[in-house]
Amino acid sequence: DLLKKTNELIGKSGVIGEETNRLLMYLIFTSRKTNNPLHCISLGSSGVGKTHLQSKVAELIPDEDKIEITVLSANAFYYFNRTELQYKLILIEDLDGAESVLYPLRELQSKKRITKTVVHKDARGESKTIHLVVEGPVSVAGCTTQESIYEDNSNRSFLLYIDESEEQDKKIMDYQRLLSAGKRNAKEEFTAARFLRDVQRTLNPVSVRNPYAEYLSLPPSVFKPRRTNAHYLQFIEAVTFYKQWQREKKADHETGEMYVETTIEDIEEANELIKEVLLRKSDTITGAARNHLERLKTYLKESKQTTFTNAEIRKQLHIKESTLRGYHKQLQEEGYIKRVKRKKTKSYCFEITDMKEYDWLKASIDNALNSCILQIQLATPQPTRKSSTRESKSKKAS
Repeated sequence: DLLKKTNELIGKSGVIGEETNRLLMYLIFTSRKTNNPLHCISLGSSGVGKTHLQSKVAELIPDEDKIEITVLSANAFYYFNRTELQYKLILIEDLDGAESVLYPLRELQSKKRITKTVVHKDARGESKTIHLVVEGPVSVAGCTTQESIYEDNSNRSFLLYIDESEEQDKKIMDYQRLLSAGKRNAKEEFTAARFLRDVQRTLNPVSVRNPYAEYLSLPPSVFKPRRTNAHYLQFIEAVTFYKQWQREKKADHETGEMYVETTIEDIEEANELIKEVLLRKSDTITGAARNHLERLKTYLKESKQTTFTNAEIRKQLHIKESTLRGYHKQLQEEGYIKRVKRKKTKSYCFEITDMKEYDWLKASIDNALNSCILQIQLATPQPTRKSSTRESKSKKAS
């Protein structure tokens, strides 16, 4: 299983936890070599490791294929050489430091080229109008704590929410202790990272065709389905592209173009990885508010109560008052919590309106994705499925 082995190697290279996010990010970075690259934004609270995750996964991409940026001036992108950015991975450490270039970035993502007309003086001192053109496509990755501010860029990207659980905290702190004690195998990390960089260098430009694309559909709960549907199909293509050496290359009879075909296995693996992304795309509240709401549900279940106050939650979950009020304001406006009056004390508190709403949403997405696979299996002729199984078995045996 190529993706499983890749994920294990990513872990060995020094990326701790984040099993789904790290593989998603690696495949998104891999898509830079395709004509329709994907983009991602890492979201999370300050200090949880957004930039660390991005930089560690970026270490698995060859230096010649990436450009790392901390701060950019407003016109910086227009002065790259025409093809200097083509098929490159652009890494922005913090989107807050790149606000001035977000517009040209969006244009590069959508139109795959940016243009600017400027007045230039030649050697004679005469003014001439020249056109600056920079060609894409590019894959863009960035980090931020402010989800709502960069909505236009978020719509063009996969949103990866950093794991802020106590379990992940423990994994990272254990790693830090081992590192401090000199008990981490630095050679193993270096070897794994170098191997994955070499894997990237072996990937050649090749078209991907998905013969099952017509059977794929998004869950009805997903917002902005047109763009999300394109991302979904492109991600499946990225999985197939990464597996190009496990696929038979075919030639188009009319154009002679070489291509590889997506398999049902590719779609199943892509579905498993993309579930969380689709779940977040279907949610009516921000990722930070959702994380808080799920922690709140867990706390109420464990304490066997149905109501809570701001003061109680602030103390028990260690949240700043301003942050908590922001969460609860959003949750109230969207109808996830409501203000109720206690009968005994006649004081006001909060109550969650539906403890299982997120479970229903997860189930609906699972059902929609599973339904697509079922339709493909029913529509695929039995002999084809059997022969493909025999082929895969013979490959494994060899």
